[in-house]
Amino acid sequence: MHATVGERIVIHGKNVGSPDRHGEIEEVRGPNGDPPYLVRFDDGHESLVFPGPDCSIEG
Repeated sequence: MHATVGERIVIHGKNVGSPDRHGEIEEVRGPNGDPPYLVRFDDGHESLVFPGPDCSIEG
């Protein structure tokens, strides 16, 4: 997975009925757009994210 600052990331809910989490990538810490990413989620929470198969990037 490759991303750039400003792109949106979605972490899909793992269980039926679990909501997706949406956020904006504020910093790319890996080389060439690779993870980890510093993400500010829509609820204001900031976290360092190592995306798994439940994640997608929206341009």
